[in-house]
Amino acid sequence: MSDVRVGDVLARTPTGLLIGGQWRDAADGATFTVENPATGGALTEVASATSADAVAALDAAAEVQESWAATPARQRAEILRRAFELVQERAEDLALLMTLEMGKPLAEARGEVAYGGEFLRWFAEEAVRDDSRYTRSPEGGLRLLVQRRPVGPCLLVTPWNFPLAMATRKIAPAVAAGCTMVLKPARLTPLTALYLARLMADAGLPDGVLNVVPAGSASAVSEPLLADPRLRKLSFTGSTPVGQALLRASADNVLRTSMELGGNAPLVVFEDADLDKAVAGAMAAKLRNGGEACTAANRIYVHESVAEEFVARLAASMREVVVGDGQEDGVTLGPLVEAKAVDSIEALVRDAVDRGARVEVGGARVERPGHFFAPTLLSGVPADARCMREEIFGPVAPVSTFRTEDEAVELANATEYGLASYVFTGDVRRGLRFAERLEFGLLGLNVGVISNAAAPFGGMKQSGSGREGSFEGIAEYQEIQYVGTEI
Repeated sequence: MSDVRVGDVLARTPTGLLIGGQWRDAADGATFTVENPATGGALTEVASATSADAVAALDAAAEVQESWAATPARQRAEILRRAFELVQERAEDLALLMTLEMGKPLAEARGEVAYGGEFLRWFAEEAVRDDSRYTRSPEGGLRLLVQRRPVGPCLLVTPWNFPLAMATRKIAPAVAAGCTMVLKPARLTPLTALYLARLMADAGLPDGVLNVVPAGSASAVSEPLLADPRLRKLSFTGSTPVGQALLRASADNVLRTSMELGGNAPLVVFEDADLDKAVAGAMAAKLRNGGEACTAANRIYVHESVAEEFVARLAASMREVVVGDGQEDGVTLGPLVEAKAVDSIEALVRDAVDRGARVEVGGARVERPGHFFAPTLLSGVPADARCMREEIFGPVAPVSTFRTEDEAVELANATEYGLASYVFTGDVRRGLRFAERLEFGLLGLNVGVISNAAAPFGGMKQSGSGREGSFEGIAEYQEIQYVGTEI
């Protein structure tokens, strides 16, 4: 990618705060640096919101909440549809921004544009669906009217790993439901969200409906807003410890919350699985987004009778991965997002090896500028290794074995997390039986990538609460009101 092209896209990307339809500097003039993880160099400076800026953003959202809620659903739907079309038109800009600030290869970034755009299209269609109802009470004395109303101003906190899709997955249902928003994008990857905010304005979203406050300090934004009674909802995607802290902070005002938190996804391969399909699924579930995904396969359990062959095939596939700057042709694995992520992955691999695991592929940093770690396959990984208990968030695939279906279920469920899971088997009945016993909100049956705007996304246990996408997604931004009357 030419420096001219990069410079052009960065020049057209806002770097200020968006409050009440106006782009502005932080109240104290502070900024923070956005880094290119492929080089370690600075991309640009972005305004860093203060607590006063956060409150100003909520002021703007609260001021227009009533009028926005009264806007006909068809108008909200048409804004979302225009936004979807603009995402398609500006797909290359968005993809390049994600590659620059997050590191994923351009091909994957383009895939995220397609995926993220679908939330705009899906909720454009959902905005006009009204499942309010009018019935009679069983006794016949009352008429019962049940209607859905927007919950009110929302705080949306998005992570760095999917800068576009995590924003559209929250913004789109909020717009469809008639809620105003304050969006706090991740410090590491704010540029895509800022570009999207300008795009939403171009699509006709009224001033104040969407306010964007990037910040070097997340608490500078979240603390004053969660304490403000005008805020009515928090939607957060991120780590479980941070989510737990935000839930505690949300309790005093009894906020509606949607929490998409950490994961520790098992991928189970039975002896009757199609191994070609299982290896392809494992590659997709493990290395998509460089493994920096809460849905990434974190623990791979293979039936002992096919484990040797599976490991050999997976090792061959991982050796074909091309590591490099995501802007370069042919690259299939980009950098990790920051230097401390490399340190974390290195420590996990060292711990596994110290406990008896074998390095089949990779196992070390890639010595070049930026934050790179080689795609890594570990076999014979014991259950007490940290990488089997902690979220890896990188390109490391630990493999262990099992003997029976009951043992596989026990191993898969042996975690406080419950987001994604994967199973590969030639017996559909076994797959469905296995699904009924798993404590996970998502299951890929003989596939390694299952996220879709039309499907409900969310976890069980400490992986969170609520659902995003599908029919359930808009309900997270609505209150149910019942009116009873005699006629």
